[in-house]
Amino acid sequence: MDQMFIKKMEDELLRQKKEILQSLAGQSDDMKGLIKTVESGDEADVASDQIDRTLLDALGSQDAKRLQAIDNALERIHQNKYGRCLKCGKDIPEPRLEAVPWAVMCVPCASAEEKRFR
Repeated sequence: MDQMFIKKMEDELLRQKKEILQSLAGQSDDMKGLIKTVESGDEADVASDQIDRTLLDALGSQDAKRLQAIDNALERIHQNKYGRCLKCGKDIPEPRLEAVPWAVMCVPCASAEEKRFR
């Protein structure tokens, strides 16, 4: 996969993570201190940040899942595994990653997985 595309997706993932954290910070002053510790690492450390349990409890379940998916995607970038389907191992098409930057499966595998759990 093209390194420029991966860098673009990393920037987008970091932007979305920051957006979630800023939204949470706006909810109360107590959360601002927690979020400051999460955001304190440089970009290379962002993927390895362990988010405090209190922060996850304060997040809505949807935001918590998205934040975890974003952190997982950032970790895959740092492990040079980003953009590969975890099920079949093929490249996930760039348009899918642009739509869902934290995607872990290609569309056929994700569809099959979804049908399996219905």
